[in-house]
Amino acid sequence: MDLGFKIAEKGALDLVSLGAIVHRIDPGIIPFRKATQFAIHVSGGEFNVAANLADCFGMRTGIASAMVSYPIGELIAERVRAMGVRPLYRTFAHDGTHGPNMATVYSDRGFGVRAPVVFYNRSNEAAALLKPGDFDWSAIFQEGVRWFHSGGIFASLSETTAELIIEAMKAAKAAGVICSFDLNYREKLWKSRGGTTHAQEVLGAIVRNVDVLVGNEEDLQKALGFEGPEVAARSKLDPDAFLSMVGSVIDRYPHVKIVATTLRETHSTNRHSWSAVAWVNGKTVLAPTCDLDILDRVGGGDGFASGFIFGLLTGESPEDAIKLGWAHGALLTTFPGDTTMATLDQVRDFARGGSARIQR
Repeated sequence: MDLGFKIAEKGALDLVSLGAIVHRIDPGIIPFRKATQFAIHVSGGEFNVAANLADCFGMRTGIASAMVSYPIGELIAERVRAMGVRPLYRTFAHDGTHGPNMATVYSDRGFGVRAPVVFYNRSNEAAALLKPGDFDWSAIFQEGVRWFHSGGIFASLSETTAELIIEAMKAAKAAGVICSFDLNYREKLWKSRGGTTHAQEVLGAIVRNVDVLVGNEEDLQKALGFEGPEVAARSKLDPDAFLSMVGSVIDRYPHVKIVATTLRETHSTNRHSWSAVAWVNGKTVLAPTCDLDILDRVGGGDGFASGFIFGLLTGESPEDAIKLGWAHGALLTTFPGDTTMATLDQVRDFARGGSARIQR
């Protein structure tokens, strides 16, 4: 099928992401106010896509981000290397007291009727200091890059991070690189920066440079200002509300050729129904629906995006690409942390309708 754009067949890197890398503090099912121990996961909406593509799907990826020369930075950098992602850092010195810092995300998993809780400490975050001119995009893209990815979390950190995304995307387009963007609207992050009104101005300017847009109908409404149905008034698995908004998206951004999202009905913290839908250059493709037993839901959307992008990069049909995204996102929720522990065989097996029968 004609995607509406042509992906380069070869490149030194299959994908480069631009975004913040953070460390997530996870006390499991214990609320933070009662926590006595925790796990540390390295994460970041944009980084997760690059990490998943490298570790599970065997793709060559890179992450353009900020790094700080202190032990937390060393911890994060080690995990980036372990996931097989090429680092493209602007490195900052830590003054020993005030930073700049690698951001911390706090997230307990909840359980049953008790929902997960996410909050942040992004004070003096190094990634928020990134600005146009910090990376030599011409040199990066001249090496050969097939796909560029960023997202709304990084765009929310400062005025200069949004400007940097646009700078990178313009350089990517000039080099013939496909650009994707995950709206990932986070109200807590935009609240201190002018809220929804400012978010729509910033994100709207970015999407003018995008080929592939990821975001559900709530993201389209809050992040880009499109009118749509009341999200709480219908089944979250119904793709019609999302698809009814795609026409408006394409009218405003005719260069966008693919719009995709996950569909999730939350029955309890640990029990979800899961699907996905995409509009691909005029054609709708829908993933199957399955029920998930959730261990850790954080990162499931990034898991979908990485599997879907993998399918497109490897020439799969849109129907098969969305199944790969759906399957990988589902599997990711069965692991602790934000990045994949799945294998490509597991993803393909689940996408074909595999079950949880023991493998001997």
